[in-house]
Amino acid sequence: MDTTKIKKGLGRGLSSLIGETKTEININKLSISDLVSNKLQPRKVFDEESLQDLTNSIKERGIIQPIIVRKSADDNSKYEIIAGERRWLAAQKAGLHQVPVVITDVDDLKSLEFAIVENVQRSDLNAIEEARGYQRLIVEFSYDQEKVAKFIGKSRSHVANFVRLLDLPETVLKLIETKKLSPGHAKILVGLTNAEFVATKIVDKNLSVRQAENFVRIFKVKKQSHKILRDVNLQTLESSIREKIGLNVFIKNKKNNSGSLVFEYKDLEQLNKLIEIIKANY
Repeated sequence: MDTTKIKKGLGRGLSSLIGETKTEININKLSISDLVSNKLQPRKVFDEESLQDLTNSIKERGIIQPIIVRKSADDNSKYEIIAGERRWLAAQKAGLHQVPVVITDVDDLKSLEFAIVENVQRSDLNAIEEARGYQRLIVEFSYDQEKVAKFIGKSRSHVANFVRLLDLPETVLKLIETKKLSPGHAKILVGLTNAEFVATKIVDKNLSVRQAENFVRIFKVKKQSHKILRDVNLQTLESSIREKIGLNVFIKNKKNNSGSLVFEYKDLEQLNKLIEIIKANY
């Protein structure tokens, strides 16, 4: 594996990450039943046609690249898959009893990094899975968007655009996950109060990204015409805090300089993370 190419194309790359961990030198073989899914796996949707193609390949040539695993924290007799869950699933469909593995000793952060790198490297994640992977690095492991971008080998704007997709309604996220809407379509919908309605129209009318842009322009123009101009310094401060902690933040400042600071969280996990940040710093 050419680690130079990987580092240039995708942050540090899998080989570099492996080099930072305690790894058994030899490739081992383990029973398929000894392996369990990665609890941090960002990928939730496995394309059946693609999985069948891999199954056919494994039947013909076996598994060429070993699966990366670590000891399961929940069951000492099992190994948790860090990278290679798709190969593991295909191996089961191919009727294999054992698979080649590399056993490594990593924490949850490194495990998530492995999984994200492998999937993004192979373009296996849909846009929402990728966004949630980035969000986990930000919320659970205190990465900011700049650090995520450097790690993954993509621009900060790429990371920001994907994370913003998570602000869309759940029904729209499902359309993206099932590839009825492309990431290009989805980016257009961010910030629209009627994103669900517009998304449905895009799907029903089978609009291209350009056509969708024209379709939503009337809503954005109407919104901007009623938009109250806000202090650019407040907007910059909100953006800075948002990038640091990975949560939406809103600052309201009155003429007498009193006001409110609002943090928006989506679940208990994000709330706990926010509380930890406040306690650690204040």
